Amino acid sequence: MIRYALVCDRKHEFEIWFQNSADYDKQRKRGLVTCPNCDSKKVEKALMTPQLGRSSKKGRAAAPAEPMPQPAAETPVEKSPVVMSPQESELRSKLKELREHLTKNADNVGQKFPEEARKMHYGDIEHRSIYGEASPQEAKELHEEGIEFHPLPILPDERN
Repeated sequence: MIRYALVCDRKHEFEIWFQNSADYDKQRKRGLVTCPNCDSKKVEKALMTPQLGRSSKKGRAAAPAEPMPQPAAETPVEKSPVVMSPQESELRSKLKELREHLTKNADNVGQKFPEEARKMHYGDIEHRSIYGEASPQEAKELHEEGIEFHPLPILPDERN
């Protein structure tokens, strides 16, 4: 993970974590990096200084550099605000709704998904909405047999 200090064209300064520099570039190109204060998409990297630990005269090490963010824990932790555009927020909400609708209105067949999909495709059992698991190889084989299926939408981490 990498933290970038950013500044918009109106001189608002803010920080965002990214997986890597390519992730920043990709999100910026898609217009997903916006100023949390004014929603401007004209955002640039600001001058950053590295955090380096130094020893004091008494030989003690300075406070360690800021730790990497950890996955969301069950215990209440002060969370930094999530910065996302209104469009991204709406898209995430729609993906969540779609996934909930699909899983609520279909049978979870787990690892038997390829087997159940084949049975329905070849008319051995009645068609119904199902979802489950398939390895990449199993998915490739289903596709090659002409069996139509779609992956469930992946829900992005709320803090990512």
